[in-house]
Amino acid sequence: MNTNYGIVIFPSKKLQDLANSYRKRYDPHYALIPPHVTLRSRFEASEEEIKQLTETLHGIAKKHEPFHINATKISSFQPVNNVIYFKIEPSAQLEELHIELNDHISGDTPEYNFVPHITIGQKLSNDEHSDVYGSLRMQPVNHEEVVDRFHLLYQLENGSWTVYETFRLGKE
Repeated sequence: MNTNYGIVIFPSKKLQDLANSYRKRYDPHYALIPPHVTLRSRFEASEEEIKQLTETLHGIAKKHEPFHINATKISSFQPVNNVIYFKIEPSAQLEELHIELNDHISGDTPEYNFVPHITIGQKLSNDEHSDVYGSLRMQPVNHEEVVDRFHLLYQLENGSWTVYETFRLGKE
């Protein structure tokens, strides 16, 4: 029996609170998972595969030093889909971590190119999307912080996500 897993970065409480102030209204997944940057979208794995994967992930985490992320503006994936998000400035460290994680997880290649972001609104109708995005995109966002860990999550039967294991970046 396989379970759904994903790999994410949870930002600081300050950035989560800011994201949640929008998500409460605009994101139906608000209650299912805290605000996050997805490093690897949903994939299925067995208990055995995950045991092996967690060892691999510890190895990957050791090789990568903590790094900065910078949320710089509110943006949208339209016309691909009606997702509104905090844009996280791309960085070499984030890109390398993403690539290495995805290289070690079998399964489908992720559906979209890697655009680091924190979703604040989704599943909006076209009209809602243009209203909400129209009013939010002028909101200034400027938040920088250091990321020193990432998390392997798994999905519970009720659809919510919870931490399976946490991986600290850099040498222990």
